[in-house]
Amino acid sequence: MTENLLKFCIEKGVLLDKETSNLLSEFDDNTVKEIIDKVSLLREKIITKSFFYKNAEKIHELIHNEKVIDKLRINFGVSFEISREKLKIQEPVKDEEKNLEEKNEIKILSSPIINTRKIVPQDFVKYFKIRYNEMKKFLMDRKELDNLVSLNKINGQKQAISIIGMVFDKKITKNKNIMLEVEDLTGKIKVLISKEKAEVYEKARDIIIDDIIGIKGFGNSEIIFANNIFYPDIFLHEKVKIDRDEKIAFISDIHVGSKNFLEENFFKFISWINGEKGDEEQKIEAKKVKYLLITGDCVDGVGVFPGQEEQLNIKDIFKQYEKLAEYLKMIRKDVKIILCPGQHDAVRIAEPQPFIGKEYGKALYELENLILVSNPSMIEITNGKNRGIKILMYHGASLSSYVSEIESLRVAKAHWNPSKVIKEMLKRRHLCSIHSSVTYIPDDKQDSLLIKEVPDIINTGDFHRPDVDIYNNILIICSSCWQSITPFEEKVGNVPDPCKVPVLNLKTREIKILDFN
Repeated sequence: MTENLLKFCIEKGVLLDKETSNLLSEFDDNTVKEIIDKVSLLREKIITKSFFYKNAEKIHELIHNEKVIDKLRINFGVSFEISREKLKIQEPVKDEEKNLEEKNEIKILSSPIINTRKIVPQDFVKYFKIRYNEMKKFLMDRKELDNLVSLNKINGQKQAISIIGMVFDKKITKNKNIMLEVEDLTGKIKVLISKEKAEVYEKARDIIIDDIIGIKGFGNSEIIFANNIFYPDIFLHEKVKIDRDEKIAFISDIHVGSKNFLEENFFKFISWINGEKGDEEQKIEAKKVKYLLITGDCVDGVGVFPGQEEQLNIKDIFKQYEKLAEYLKMIRKDVKIILCPGQHDAVRIAEPQPFIGKEYGKALYELENLILVSNPSMIEITNGKNRGIKILMYHGASLSSYVSEIESLRVAKAHWNPSKVIKEMLKRRHLCSIHSSVTYIPDDKQDSLLIKEVPDIINTGDFHRPDVDIYNNILIICSSCWQSITPFEEKVGNVPDPCKVPVLNLKTREIKILDFN
């Protein structure tokens, strides 16, 4: 940073950390001054990269230069596309007006973007270290894990012991016991789970490679005999409700452009949400829907798999998004639509997937009530001064890998009940804990697929089947699809259950699944 800029920062009462200073160095001095001048209004003394992440919406409101915003987005990897609404400086609302003004507000709590870059093996090592350290914090809160030590501190004497480690290998011994090889940042050790300990053995059967678990047992530096196993797990202590009598609808996997797209049924859904179908009471209830979440695979895409062209009636990706925008424009404007991508959308497959850009989805940017977010992302439906409802959106590319790897899910045919898979995700606090089961970009700052913040709701798609359940007070909502069975699904035995829409009343938490089939 130049001496002139440093002096300007001091005048504004802010300091830039080294990383932020380097990222801003790509701007000219006048632009940097403009940015510093605006962010100083937020009264933060030390400006870091995370500051830009946490205050993305406010920064966008303060900086009206879209070219600057675009470059900030690229340099900082932060989504400033908080709203499609025109940004305006609003007049302060008088206290007496606040109670009269009940707006449906959306906050983007997390919408990670990682810039594409050259990846080397060391990036994955660093990424797994970040994941391990975060999971370790969750597990250290478990009071049951007493006598907790790192692996290099275990001596040759047999003792009661607890460890936290990542599963490197898993085998079944000749005696049908389970043998794990577990590692932490200091070393590796073998862990035996005896079939005689039925409860622990049952837990261990579902352990998969790369799981980070806590183990309580007895042993020495050679081997530990497990008495109990703990996952990072996740708990919601309070079920939140919104003061307003509003509803939220959940859809996914529209697959616009596919020959199997169920357009007539989708029109029925649009007519319903617009309050045009049913008796007067049903119309009133439909108009309470103020939010619509769309969790990926919005279009069918082009070239997603070999021979796809034969299954498309719209073979141009630009026209697919134009058609999608045409459908969404039919929805009444007081419904906030939040949309994240999936594998079929025109973004990179590697997770976290960025929001759909203007290059392909230009037509979507004309919708003022549409908010584009990344996959995964965390949003919050605000509730005045009280805590709002936090929703984790994830399309679900990793769901199939959990079914393949976890025995209990295979036996239970979890493809038919996707909420069972989500429970395993929540137990592990990770959307894709198995390395290589999906393509992902290792971040050197955080694990974007780790469930760090506890959501009130987790919403997924991908399996083309609706499902609703609860895990430790967290509401699981799996969205349906708008596509009839494809040749691929028929081949692998997947049976979709299309045109079903879970609708949640945010005030009463009553949930219904409506059928537009």
